[in-house]
Amino acid sequence: MGLSPMAARAACGCSSAALAFFGSRPLRRAGRRPAAAFAWGQSSPYGGCRSRLAHSLVDSVLDELRSRRRVRVSAKIGLQGTKELSDNKIDKRALQKGLLLEFQKDSQRSLLAVVERPDGKKNWMVTDQNGILSSIKPQQVTYVVPGVMNFDASRIDEFLEKAQDLLDPTVLECAWMELSEKDKSIMVEEFAEIVYGNKESLESYCAHFLLSRDIVYFVKVESRDCSMYQPRSPPQVEELLRRKRAKEEAEKELEEFVHLVKSAKALPMESKPPKSSWLLDEKVRQKIEALQAYAVDACDDEQRRLAGNILKAMGFTRTSSAALKLLINVGYFPAHVNLDLFKYDVRTMYTEEVLSAAEELLVGRPDSDMHIRKDLSTLKVYAIDVDEADELDDALSAIRLPDGRIKVWIHVADPTCMIKPRGIIDREAMHRGTSIFLPTATFPMFPERLAMNVMSLQQGKQCKSVSVSVTLHPDGSIAEYTLENSVIKPTYMLTYESATELLYMSLEEEEELRILQEASSICAQWRRSQGSIDTAMIEPRIKVSNPDDPEPNINLYVEDQANPAMQLVSEMMVLCGEAVAAFGADNNLPLPYRGHPQCNTAVSAFSHLPDGPARSFANISVLRAAEMDFQKPVPHGILGIPGYVQFTSPIRRYVDLLAHYQVKAFLRGDSPPYSAGDLEGMTFIASMHVKVARRLHSNSLRYWLLEYLRRQPKGRKYKALILKFVKDRMAVLLLVEVGMQVTTIVSRGKVGDEVSVAVDTAHPRDDILSIREVLRCNVTVVCSSAVTAVTFWCR
Repeated sequence: MGLSPMAARAACGCSSAALAFFGSRPLRRAGRRPAAAFAWGQSSPYGGCRSRLAHSLVDSVLDELRSRRRVRVSAKIGLQGTKELSDNKIDKRALQKGLLLEFQKDSQRSLLAVVERPDGKKNWMVTDQNGILSSIKPQQVTYVVPGVMNFDASRIDEFLEKAQDLLDPTVLECAWMELSEKDKSIMVEEFAEIVYGNKESLESYCAHFLLSRDIVYFVKVESRDCSMYQPRSPPQVEELLRRKRAKEEAEKELEEFVHLVKSAKALPMESKPPKSSWLLDEKVRQKIEALQAYAVDACDDEQRRLAGNILKAMGFTRTSSAALKLLINVGYFPAHVNLDLFKYDVRTMYTEEVLSAAEELLVGRPDSDMHIRKDLSTLKVYAIDVDEADELDDALSAIRLPDGRIKVWIHVADPTCMIKPRGIIDREAMHRGTSIFLPTATFPMFPERLAMNVMSLQQGKQCKSVSVSVTLHPDGSIAEYTLENSVIKPTYMLTYESATELLYMSLEEEEELRILQEASSICAQWRRSQGSIDTAMIEPRIKVSNPDDPEPNINLYVEDQANPAMQLVSEMMVLCGEAVAAFGADNNLPLPYRGHPQCNTAVSAFSHLPDGPARSFANISVLRAAEMDFQKPVPHGILGIPGYVQFTSPIRRYVDLLAHYQVKAFLRGDSPPYSAGDLEGMTFIASMHVKVARRLHSNSLRYWLLEYLRRQPKGRKYKALILKFVKDRMAVLLLVEVGMQVTTIVSRGKVGDEVSVAVDTAHPRDDILSIREVLRCNVTVVCSSAVTAVTFWCR
């Protein structure tokens, strides 16, 4: 391709590099040439050069082009010039059969096409470069290639291949440097004449292609007659280049990350890289954490954009479930990951500062209450809890007094002998609010080495405690009580199951356990006489072993709160809370008093329901919200007692710990560390975290119950108790063998009746459970010798 006469005259004396730029040799398809290949003078900060010519080559070409103002016209089809056809003001008359044009297919693509025929009043049928015939609107046309008539659509690929040899974006930089000095705008055919030496069809299209896709050097401006491209200012170009480089770097990092993810995804499960390996490099960590935040719907705008780009590059939909699946497939998350831990930003670890403070307590633990501790180590002490309990807060003792009355002790672990109000460990406990118990893990309120060792009651060892002793009247009411610092030596560590067995065995040597059961029985009778409400239900408890495995072991326990040992412990905990409330009232001590107003519905309203879960469920459904007071006791209508303070779990619940601070200070003769206002504020902070912990426990328990049901044999039948009818025959049921409440339609029965159901579908990750009733059909079969009734299970 040779120079035009105009370009040749202007280029006299120009360097060979400039001649190359203006068309003395083809601009090839190869990769980006070094800037020097297109330089015709001094280097610039942008990689191009400044012209040293007295009269610029570009000026020469532009002057001659604009002096002529030629418009190419095809006499045969009345084809308008580029000036008229490239300004986005195309109308029906401008388009003719056989034109080669570019149109906007969608927001991402522009295609070349040949005009075939009109389609209605305004639209045109075109055949695009992929051979697809479609209808387009004039507004979709972005460029009409000039000088082309009766173009054959089969030659579009050939045209595009030739264009590729001329498309070199580096020419934009050199042209911009020259034009920006003069602040001159340029038309497409002028740019083609400058760059390629002519403005024929192919060259004009290439000029349009480069200018229309450029986002750095030129900006399109509309005039009345045509579209022009104006060079941007140097500061704008500098900023756009910076952004471009940053984008290219980000795209390169994304490409590398996607390659890394695909490699990890292809590995077998046992060979996946550990989670820690994804966190070593800052850029990799940023991307993997963006995916994590996206998976739990807790991402900011930047994380959402980044995660969306990763998922798109991987060929996935931009959904949280797709992000989760990807993280599981690369081994970053186990298959049964608990997303709530990330969603609610749960504190599962302790800072080095807190751990260091805990270690200091382990080294030296001075007990400021030692001089007032009562030695109760000769008492037989029973600690009863679930078998997987790691933190043992409370234990029980009982004797029968010479006058026949029963005296019981509720011994409560004494963590406040180690930690002080407002200290670093205390503040950490307040911001946790409670220990979190999940089927897969426990996250203690205190550092583990404190909570599960020195703070807990331990069998056969001298343990510091706060002992609440209560002497009962024969009717179960409190005759007298004392609170004192003590030392005990737990005799037995029992599970509820083993304690129940001992109660049934009624061993003579375990008389104290029988006395405790008798005490709990008369206390329960007393509370019922005071209007207490029975809320005992069947509750599930799950322990998951090796939870990171794809198929972990699931151990399901169904706890009946009417179990003798559970009732015994529950009554003693209530008795302790009542005694502490009385202690606070008698001594005008600010405490977190908990109450519950009486229900508007009388207990007798549900007396027609069978005793057990059905009646308890009805009672719970009409309960009113709990109340708190920090100066005086509030009647507790559900428990049927005049006041109540949670006191028996200071290792697990922060509100209990607050009560211990107040009581312990009084026993030492000191002023209480907190006022009623202080207690209210701190209780509010702790209660917010307690709500999150309850939600975590509830969600996790349901997930593993669904996983348990998913694994059961298809068609297995379950006994279910009707608890309530929601609408018509839609009922809330209790799966007796699972301890789980479900909803389905039943065809028969009333509240309290038992029906049979089966699980159709259980998807724990999607929280889907489909239950159906299984009907029992009685069919009479007549045989020659006898008439036989046969029972079939029907859907």
